[in-house]
Amino acid sequence: MNPDRLKDLLNQVKMGEVSVEQALKKMKHLPFEDIDFARIDHHRSLRKGFPEVIFGEGKTDKQIMDIMARMKKYKDNILVTRLDAPKAAKIRKRFPEASYHPLSRVLTCLSKPVKTQETRGLVLVISAGTSDMPVAEEALLTAQIMGNPVEYLYDVGIAGLHRLMAQQEKIMSASVLIVVAGMEGALPSVVGGLVDRPVIAVPTSIGYGASFNGLAALLSMLNSCASGVAVVNIDNGFGAGYLATLINRL
Repeated sequence: MNPDRLKDLLNQVKMGEVSVEQALKKMKHLPFEDIDFARIDHHRSLRKGFPEVIFGEGKTDKQIMDIMARMKKYKDNILVTRLDAPKAAKIRKRFPEASYHPLSRVLTCLSKPVKTQETRGLVLVISAGTSDMPVAEEALLTAQIMGNPVEYLYDVGIAGLHRLMAQQEKIMSASVLIVVAGMEGALPSVVGGLVDRPVIAVPTSIGYGASFNGLAALLSMLNSCASGVAVVNIDNGFGAGYLATLINRL
């Protein structure tokens, strides 16, 4: 149940259009609903401003569909991350209104239009290389479904720094920047040295052997000499998009 639906329900009780007993029945699954293999947090939208997000990896397609069905009763917009294409195909047969984004392995299913909050500033997603785009797209789609204006700059890594510097006007216009990089992970430090806005660094597992599946990039970002750079976990585009949303609401 989201804040708008709860306000409507309370107003209906106040106006005598809905009885207290009927309201209690509608609210019986607050704060969570136990469906044996999952406890769905229907209260999360009230606490956090966005419903529970479904992590698709490790769940069966049936488990994901059962969770989605419960969430749709409350007209929640649904975000599923780390979802492979075969599962997505089965889910879209049951929920044809859902959209699957194969590059990022993200599925979205909207019960209501996403309202971009015009009072929020721009979230700009930057990737060092084309190979980093799956993680960057996960961050972008997460920030977008949560109501942020979003734009992106892809393949502007430090191997050709002039590509980044040619986009200074867009970079300076952002309120929050998500910078995604693998290999040695240097790009967030460069961006952090240019702007006076929060930079969320996302290391990716892209790179040759000594990159240690993203550990080298993670350590580089944690040791950034640029102020104002925060770091999320390896390949965690979702976490970066969520954090950018929280910052952008302030």
